[in-house]
Amino acid sequence: MSNNTAPAKAHRRFGILDSISYAAGDFGCNMSFALKGTLVIFWTQFMGMDSYVYSALLILVQVWDAINDPLIGSIVDADKHQYRRGKFLTYIWVGSIGLLVAGALCFLPFPQLSGVVKNILFVAGYIIWDAFYTVANVPYGSLLSLISSDPADRASLSAWRSVGSMVGNMVPMIILPMIIYQNTIKDLETMQGITNEGAASRAVYNLSSVVSQDIIGERVFLAALIMGVLGFISFQFMIRTTVIRCDEYVKCNEEERQKFNVLKAMGNFIKNRPAVGATLAAMGMFLGMQGAASAVTVMFQSYFHNVSISGIVSMFSMIPIIAFTPLARKMVVKFGKKELATVGSVLSVTACVLMLVLPITPDGTGIAMYVVCQLLNSLGMGIYSTVSWSMMGDAIDYNEWKFGTREEGTVYALHSFFRKLAQGIGPSLALVIMGTLGYVGKYGGYQLPEVALNMRYLVAALYLVSAVFQFIGLAIVYNLDKKTLAKMNEELEARHTAQN
Repeated sequence: MSNNTAPAKAHRRFGILDSISYAAGDFGCNMSFALKGTLVIFWTQFMGMDSYVYSALLILVQVWDAINDPLIGSIVDADKHQYRRGKFLTYIWVGSIGLLVAGALCFLPFPQLSGVVKNILFVAGYIIWDAFYTVANVPYGSLLSLISSDPADRASLSAWRSVGSMVGNMVPMIILPMIIYQNTIKDLETMQGITNEGAASRAVYNLSSVVSQDIIGERVFLAALIMGVLGFISFQFMIRTTVIRCDEYVKCNEEERQKFNVLKAMGNFIKNRPAVGATLAAMGMFLGMQGAASAVTVMFQSYFHNVSISGIVSMFSMIPIIAFTPLARKMVVKFGKKELATVGSVLSVTACVLMLVLPITPDGTGIAMYVVCQLLNSLGMGIYSTVSWSMMGDAIDYNEWKFGTREEGTVYALHSFFRKLAQGIGPSLALVIMGTLGYVGKYGGYQLPEVALNMRYLVAALYLVSAVFQFIGLAIVYNLDKKTLAKMNEELEARHTAQN
């Protein structure tokens, strides 16, 4: 797609409203996406689905999820219809309508159903939710490169998108653990009928009953409905206040139109080093965030025995991101995006190593150590996340610079494709590892003490793998440093001027 600023229509000057509007879009996305980390606990503990069955089904739906993204992206790129709102905002509007209720379909609270029916409900609910989420999210991600072509404006949009994402995550992250879990007394003699571990725990630890912090499925379903409404309102605000200053339609003759195909776009993506590097870093981030999410919940349930504060602890870990966001624009101008993000990844690796080796005990001192490590990890991840979307905008420009075509929808969709794979592989692989370490979903919030200890180390290991992936993607693969980016922008500007 051409990135020429359309001269036929005057637009307001880029300002804070553009940034807030773009942030509102990711807030809307995260009102639907934030509950995804609860899926494992809901389906394995409340619905009673076998952990390995859940892992297999999650991989299945995530593969479809990943395939679905480039398909939608190519449809958006190839769509030449002149919509009143513009095609990107129109697709987002359609997706926002479906997301009103689609998220709740993933949390239908019927634990008494048979295993086969539960499997069908999970797959069907997830696919319906994912279809609407993709229709909204893929065009939304592509908008960043169309709202403004100025690198500083894009850095601002990327930073504010991170703000929208953080707020969209923080609201459910803090509130939900306080309302969707409750303490229940479990009789270990009864638990002998579930697995042999119940009997082992009763014999070894001389216990007759335990207090378990269990999830309440009906409350999760209601929360998903409320969040769907909030997300819809946020999307509508964004749609009504967004100004697209760059041309969102491909200007090509009929011969070029016929040459467009997804396979060629995929080939360009693979040769696009900035897109591949940013995607690898994003995959690492999601392997940590999504893969560790269920292990973190189980850790707070069974190791720290205080799942209700898990959201507050997570909130503290976001403080460095919030503190860095106002500085992002100036620091990008001074140091460069790749340079800043690489430093952040090094900090994350250091923090995760400390999380793994420090004596984090199941008490207040241990929680304090965990919080400090997460603060450092969050700062490193936050430096990257505030510029990550801007880096993808630059990768789209790189595609035009090297191959002569922009393909916003396809490039972003393929980026989303691999992110989605990480989002599926991460939790599935983590759950399989949890199972090998002794996790039993039917126990709910109670796990054997040695299993709880395993969760503490698994969480640190998953975060460390995540940080290493980010470092490789940003420091080694991504090649648009400050100097190269300036050269690319100058040459593209000259090319656009010559075309006009």
